[in-house]
Amino acid sequence: MATKIDKEACRTAYNLVRDDGSAVIWVTFKYDGSTIVPGEQGAEYQDFIQQCTDDVRLFAFVRFTTGDAMSKRSKFALITWIGENVSGLQRAKTGTDKSLVKEVVQNFAKEFVISDRKELDEDFIKTELKKAGGANYDAQTE
Repeated sequence: MATKIDKEACRTAYNLVRDDGSAVIWVTFKYDGSTIVPGEQGAEYQDFIQQCTDDVRLFAFVRFTTGDAMSKRSKFALITWIGENVSGLQRAKTGTDKSLVKEVVQNFAKEFVISDRKELDEDFIKTELKKAGGANYDAQTE
């Protein structure tokens, strides 16, 4: 059966993360049978990491605050998590299903495909987002 996505529900969750006035900084998109639907959401990145277990595959849209002494700004990441115990067929399908998620999640600085929890480290993700962000004035003194 072909995978579908609940676009309206997923778009609502996506917009919640994009809203700088919202405390929600992450949302997951998970499988409900053959339909991708919004999953958990939260205000702490560590709570997101707890969703990434060895037996699940999910997509996440996460807001990070990055920047330097000159400016702070929100940067967004699209994270595809594939747990170590996910079957080969499901792993392959996750790659093609990501195109459905990208119909909703259209604005992000960097995309990650992760299956090792060490790669979910917040500092690692922020460093990668910073590299994708352009000018970096951290080396300058005020």
